[in-house]
Amino acid sequence: MKSLLCLLLLTHPFAAQLRPVHTFSIVARDPQTGEIGVAVQSHWFSVGQVVPWAEAGVGAVATQSFVDPSYGKLGLDLLRAGKSAPDTLRALLSGDAACDVRQVGMIDTQGNVATFTGSRDIIAAGGIAGNATSNVDLNCGRISVGRDFAVQANLMSNDKVWPAMAKAYAEAKGDLADRMLAALDAAQSVGGDIRGKQSAALIVVAAKSTGRPWQDRVFDLRVDDAPQPLDELRRLVALQRAYNHMNAGDLAVEHKDNEAALREYSAAEQIASTTSGIPQSRYAEMLYWHAVALVNMQRVDEALPIFAKAFKLEPSWRELTTRLPHSGLLPDDTKLIERIVAAGR
Repeated sequence: MKSLLCLLLLTHPFAAQLRPVHTFSIVARDPQTGEIGVAVQSHWFSVGQVVPWAEAGVGAVATQSFVDPSYGKLGLDLLRAGKSAPDTLRALLSGDAACDVRQVGMIDTQGNVATFTGSRDIIAAGGIAGNATSNVDLNCGRISVGRDFAVQANLMSNDKVWPAMAKAYAEAKGDLADRMLAALDAAQSVGGDIRGKQSAALIVVAAKSTGRPWQDRVFDLRVDDAPQPLDELRRLVALQRAYNHMNAGDLAVEHKDNEAALREYSAAEQIASTTSGIPQSRYAEMLYWHAVALVNMQRVDEALPIFAKAFKLEPSWRELTTRLPHSGLLPDDTKLIERIVAAGR
């Protein structure tokens, strides 16, 4: 690797900023919901810091190989200004003296997608644009244009990786996160990165921007260093789903839609209690706040058995209960608090 880096530094005047993030990734858009996502795995520490970029109402970018992170920032800027993903990628490549060692995938809000593999990317390397409409050889590599998704990979153990990703994504069921995970799993199943596994990341953003980016990210997950990063990423996706239901439940409470809130809390608990690898403490917290919401709905008798389950898993929550009236999260009623704390004893 050092000899190759030295060669690149000698060959390319702008190569001093190159980072060797060799990897496989997918960018995609769900045509039903309009959600846009990007997912990646690599044998490189904290791949989520540099490869995946996404913004609600704008698009997504995966920038990799000898990565230039500015493809992410500038790519989103150009997409936000109204350029299509193929036009954006071509524009950035045209100004890059080291484009022959890049690999980039881009998708816009209309589902237009482009993937580029540089002619000097470490083999095996290649990419596929979903429902491809064109494949064009540029002076520094090949760009493919299509619809709905693109997969790209470099430094792979063999050339089966990106076709396996495309097939898995096209055939997978579930939401956008599920389908992108299927693509990553397929890449690994046929050999993946020749160096092995280390980190992974997944981002899914809403179809339209609310102007509040913290609300627009459905998933924003990173596994920086793990023996089995895809297993851990899948676990985190399940846990994020559960907390998404919890957040939706809290919002329903604010809107005084009690039945919707209880459905969301129950959905969160179902995921947390049945997904392998989710600690009991996460499940206990979901139970606890569900019970708190029931008390504030004046449904104390329904709340007490749920408190009892939470306290059995995490006894320290009994002490927390006594502190909540001060913050207005439970009624300031000594007898009620004593009754709750006694649940399950």
